[in-house]
Amino acid sequence: MTSIIKVLVVDDSAFMRQVIIGILKNEPNIQVVGYARNGEEALRKIAGLRPHVVTLDVEMPIMDGLTTLKVLMKENPVPVVMLSALTTAHADVTIRALELGAVDFILKPAKREDITELADVLPNKIRAAARAPVRQFCGDKSSREIVPASFISTPKSGKVEIIAIGTSTGGPSALQRVLTGLPGNLPAGIVIVQHMPRGFTAPLAKRLNQLSQLEIREAEPDDVIKPGLALIAPAGKQMVLVRQAGKVQVRLQEEADINTLFKPSVDVLFLSVAKEYKARSLGVILTGMGNDGVRGLTAIKEEGGRVLAQDEASCIVYGMPKAAVEKGVVDKVIPLSEMAKEIVETVTK
Repeated sequence: MTSIIKVLVVDDSAFMRQVIIGILKNEPNIQVVGYARNGEEALRKIAGLRPHVVTLDVEMPIMDGLTTLKVLMKENPVPVVMLSALTTAHADVTIRALELGAVDFILKPAKREDITELADVLPNKIRAAARAPVRQFCGDKSSREIVPASFISTPKSGKVEIIAIGTSTGGPSALQRVLTGLPGNLPAGIVIVQHMPRGFTAPLAKRLNQLSQLEIREAEPDDVIKPGLALIAPAGKQMVLVRQAGKVQVRLQEEADINTLFKPSVDVLFLSVAKEYKARSLGVILTGMGNDGVRGLTAIKEEGGRVLAQDEASCIVYGMPKAAVEKGVVDKVIPLSEMAKEIVETVTK
């Protein structure tokens, strides 16, 4: 990778192309090398211009974004950041795009005031995408192995009763790899925070549920934690666990008890996991930007729980796992391809 990140902007909207190019033109290490108005034009220009990152619209004439992505990942993998509108249809397509190999996505501004927010996040998403190991990552997914249900001899169960997973950039594909590798009779509950905008966590949970032996869904108030059930925190809410009348239930809150930029926050969930489950907790931190989760993982570790972190080589962004490793709270660093097996072994040993 050179010091200059070359970007190709793909969007059929002249307005959106102008907005994206305008945002990126003032970034010192980012250069927009061209644009395309549809998927067919994009594929031709990618072959000639060899950009480091492509921004790719979902809806386009002639060849749409998802079809373009499929061809691109098969013939000439390059880091892709999808542009998605905040609609149910776009959310479903975006989740599928992340599954196929897109690194990340951004929301298209619904109104002109939203352009400022886009300008705040787009350059950093471009830089993160440029560092993503896309070729290795896309190839890695195809070699997934499912830990067989027979691996767990009923009623064999270790001391772990809850698996708490936190992730951000690159998380949807990482979650797919981990969750679809777990057997349906896993003797522990699972709670998950994935940093996403509102409207995207429910489609993510639905898609993962279709692919997994586990039951996976977006969490609702008063859900009870139980083995074989994975609950994903709804975007825009803080999720905490509370023990009541012998059961641990979900509480969804508007505000957090700690200072955090994220909603949902990995730290908020993990701190409640440490409080309610103590040494019976397993914290898992996957790919993501920033350091959300370190405070919660520290609490889990202090209570006698275990902590696993995804290794740098398999991360799209080695931010959240790195922060946990540097804090000294990680028991074991695991490649993504081995995380499901490691979780099963930790829960059942």
